[in-house]
Amino acid sequence: VVVLVYHWGSGVVEQHDLLISKPVSHWTPEEVVSWLEQLGPWTENYRKPFQLENVNGRLLLMLGDEELLKSPFSIENQTHRRAVLAELERVKALGVKPPQNLWEYKAANAGKSLFLLYALKRSPRLTIFYFYLFDYSETFLPFLHTCCPAISHIDNTVESRFLYTQLEPSWQQWAEFLVKYFVLPYQLIAEFAWDWLAVHYWTSRFIIVNAMLLSVLEACSLWRLWTTAPIRTLPQKMWNHLWKMLSQGFAFALLWPFVPQFVCNCLFYWALYFSPIINIDLVVQQLMHPETQAR
Repeated sequence: VVVLVYHWGSGVVEQHDLLISKPVSHWTPEEVVSWLEQLGPWTENYRKPFQLENVNGRLLLMLGDEELLKSPFSIENQTHRRAVLAELERVKALGVKPPQNLWEYKAANAGKSLFLLYALKRSPRLTIFYFYLFDYSETFLPFLHTCCPAISHIDNTVESRFLYTQLEPSWQQWAEFLVKYFVLPYQLIAEFAWDWLAVHYWTSRFIIVNAMLLSVLEACSLWRLWTTAPIRTLPQKMWNHLWKMLSQGFAFALLWPFVPQFVCNCLFYWALYFSPIINIDLVVQQLMHPETQAR
């Protein structure tokens, strides 16, 4: 309740809700400048021409590479133009501004964000595989490039990083990713959260700590399975886990339209901020009392 009151009182979600829900064709010149500003500090020199020309949403949709290069916009840096056009293409495809942080993503995809939060905690491998099958360009590629970056392409500029995350990964990246995927999937989540420390300072730390605790719990479960259960039971356990995740996901999809938003927010913030506290107790039980089988 305290966390909910804090977020609602500070307007963390509401201040980002407008552009991710308002059609781009209805954007005012001020909202176009706000959209450009959110692309990164590198747009500082380009905002004034947009403001002076009163570029609204309809005019923004008409801009192309040639218009951005010429006066009055005069974006001579080719990388900057490509970044603006790439983000503009995403806006055209969605019809609104795509989410650029956790709270914007939650406001635009409330049900999906809640589902993914619990799914990544319960079964990170299946959830990442879901990204690969059904959300490859928007989620899986940026996730892979963030967790397993190519050393030769590391660049700290916002526009270069955005363009880079749309490239197909190299075989070295795939090899590193697959090893982490099968052995330490929660480490992938922790590395992704680490990359967002500058945006979500405390939230990222909660996620990183929780990922570490979940890794310990998974290791304890595997050790207990290896030492106490016959190997022949492993396929049955894997099938039971897959069936449980699929049935829960299907049930969630059916019940989601009927669940009050307040309840969804409570579940979301509980899993995000309070789950690490519960997992600390479970880890202590596993390490201090290995014979205890935590569920």
